[in-house]
Amino acid sequence: MLDLPELEQIFEKIYALHTVSTGAEITLEANPDDLTLEKLRDLRRHTPVNRLSIGIQSFHDADLQWMNRAHTAEHARACLQDAAAAGFQDLTIDLIYGAPSTPDEHWAENVRIALDAGIPHLSCYCLTVEDGTALAHFVRQGRSEPVDEEKAIRQFEHLQDATAAQGYEHYEISNFALPGRYARHNSAYWQGAHYLGVGPSAHAFDGRSRQWNVANNARYLKSIEVGVLPFEREVLTPAQQYNEYVMTSLRTMWGCAESRVEAFGAPFAGYFRQEIRRFLQNGTVEKGEDATYRLTRSGKVLADQIASALFWIDDAA
Repeated sequence: MLDLPELEQIFEKIYALHTVSTGAEITLEANPDDLTLEKLRDLRRHTPVNRLSIGIQSFHDADLQWMNRAHTAEHARACLQDAAAAGFQDLTIDLIYGAPSTPDEHWAENVRIALDAGIPHLSCYCLTVEDGTALAHFVRQGRSEPVDEEKAIRQFEHLQDATAAQGYEHYEISNFALPGRYARHNSAYWQGAHYLGVGPSAHAFDGRSRQWNVANNARYLKSIEVGVLPFEREVLTPAQQYNEYVMTSLRTMWGCAESRVEAFGAPFAGYFRQEIRRFLQNGTVEKGEDATYRLTRSGKVLADQIASALFWIDDAA
């Protein structure tokens, strides 16, 4: 949405206020319809952006129309070619599987196109029906099919097989990367790193608390003009910190370290060992020689259910 002078102004301020590491990952997120070859070349020449996250979603028009996307399949393919022509080698794209408009053969082709293009990082998400969305309303009315879980699992398993055959690492439930090409930004979330969020609706986390800025642009601007940062803050209880670690770490190939769980205290460690036993027994979780618990292939399909079963119910929440 921002033009080149606006982006330059933002980066100028970032570099004035902060020390930016040499070789820092600087990602711009955009959709194919936002990225012309001219804009891509300007980004490469005049900004420090060195990585693109492109919301492709699908290389089939039927999917894109069903998802109400502004771009076409032709745009999606052309965008990848233009990004390469502009000099961007570090790319990630989003793809969605499990949609009613996506038969297995179309999903297989989506994956093949991405792999053939040599995209080093893929973020692939299963379609979910969230309460309060237009899709949820359409499903209730019978105007859209509900998610077919068996089909979604088939497509997820095909994704795992196809990426593994090309040397990609399944380093987080929804993310696949060539060795060493993990998203540093998202990996920081999953590994509990601290982060700063700037701007309307942005989130920040310091390890013990999280805060989020007001989402309304006009209210945000008015507050800033009078020297007030409009945000809400939540201090995490020990149980919430434990739950968050379990949830995020189990999603990754690095897994959930027993030593980290023990650091939350004996009650949490005891509860964790007790509850995870059934998942070790049914083969959805395995414990490595490094005393780290990781999801197996069958466990990855059940990641959310396994994590929620390990949560500590916080009486103070």
